[in-house]
Amino acid sequence: MHVPDGFFNAATSVSAGVVAAAGVAVCLRGARRELDDRTAPMAGLVAAFIFAVQMLNFPVAAGTSGHLLGGALAAILVGPYTGVLCMTVVLLVQGVFFADGGLTALGVNVTIMGIVTVLAGWGVFRLVTALARGKVVVAAFLAALISVPASALVFTLLFWIGGTAPIEVGTVAVAMGGVHLLIGIGEALITAVTVGAVLAVRPDLVYGARGLAKPLELRGAGGTTTTVAGREPVTERRPLKPFLLGGVGLTLVLAGVVSFFASSSPDGLEAVAENKGFLDQAADHLFGGWALADYGEVGGIPVGVAGVLGVGLVLLIAGAVAFAARGRHRTADTGRTTDETRV
Repeated sequence: MHVPDGFFNAATSVSAGVVAAAGVAVCLRGARRELDDRTAPMAGLVAAFIFAVQMLNFPVAAGTSGHLLGGALAAILVGPYTGVLCMTVVLLVQGVFFADGGLTALGVNVTIMGIVTVLAGWGVFRLVTALARGKVVVAAFLAALISVPASALVFTLLFWIGGTAPIEVGTVAVAMGGVHLLIGIGEALITAVTVGAVLAVRPDLVYGARGLAKPLELRGAGGTTTTVAGREPVTERRPLKPFLLGGVGLTLVLAGVVSFFASSSPDGLEAVAENKGFLDQAADHLFGGWALADYGEVGGIPVGVAGVLGVGLVLLIAGAVAFAARGRHRTADTGRTTDETRV
């Protein structure tokens, strides 16, 4: 759903840029409560993983494809504030280095693909886990499912307000909502599988699962039980490096190998724009002639090579942002502040 240059007038583009900048500023402060030396590398990995999986367009219907947006996934794995930062880095790298998403539309893309998907996804996730405690994977599925059409409908509203072509907002809303609901199913499956996999091997690294452990029950003679509220299972502080190396390896395989098999059909926004007659409003990207534009298609670079380079860039930038934004946290046993990480 990367919005190109030319779809929005200057006032809307600037306004969306202000909203995006304000949202990122808030998240830079909020991320201090989510990040430390141990979780900051996880944020870099999550951003790189989202970049890689966004390259894997999958068919959804009648010559239309979709790809992961990733806002809900990022929020669940590393927290909503950090999730917005991860999405912003991904969109920035895609727009600047790969001409994927317009430069004047960067504020729009951060708003609808970053902020909206994180807010919608995290809100649904928290609601479901509050109603069905411990159902993290189910909550992740529903959060991702809702986040994609929510983003599409916000795009439609913004285009109705400040788009460069007149549209019948009801018709476009139905078209955008319908195709992105189908894309949302794919997003939900990817998100649920990813969250479930991390839960299976490293539940301590899933931000959204914190505090969701069931109360401890003590069973006595005669079948009586006593519930100890607020108790969490004590887990050993396990090394992070093996998980990070495995995650980076998987991400490189997705971007470097699996990307060759991605669908070449237009994505949901492009298909709707063509069908509703406003695709010709798209302007050429300022960096459209760069060798890496369109993931190497312009410069003749294999998509897998472009993908690996992109993963490296996102990992480096997102990791640096996360480390810069991290806070100092007090340990439960001594009360002293610490940033130490056992890697």
